[in-house]
Amino acid sequence: MTFQRKKIIENYVHAYNHFDIEGMVQNMDENIIFENITDGKVDLRTEGLKQFVQQATAAKAYFECRNQQIETWDFLEATVKISISYKAILAIDLPNGMKAGDSLEMRGTSIFAFADGKIIRLTDKS
Repeated sequence: MTFQRKKIIENYVHAYNHFDIEGMVQNMDENIIFENITDGKVDLRTEGLKQFVQQATAAKAYFECRNQQIETWDFLEATVKISISYKAILAIDLPNGMKAGDSLEMRGTSIFAFADGKIIRLTDKS
């Protein structure tokens, strides 16, 4: 089971890095819950595959390129936690003052919860 979950996550990250939404969702449950947490606060939440795809499609426009690199793995009973380094180049100006062409670099964690071989919850924290 550990190998299967690792492969699913590696496939997700590869698809994410290549803006391949179909690849990102191929192992997600229809009722996937996604949350992005920044500084301890939920700043984005989607419920269901349709909302996730809509958000992921909209987010493609924000970046010229993006890359998540998995640094560590932590396999628990029903979840897998990865630490990542993240680099991106913005394609648009953001409300926080960052401009198109600016580089964005950060570290974070992603927690994948599984049931029946599918991702049922994804939480990104930075």
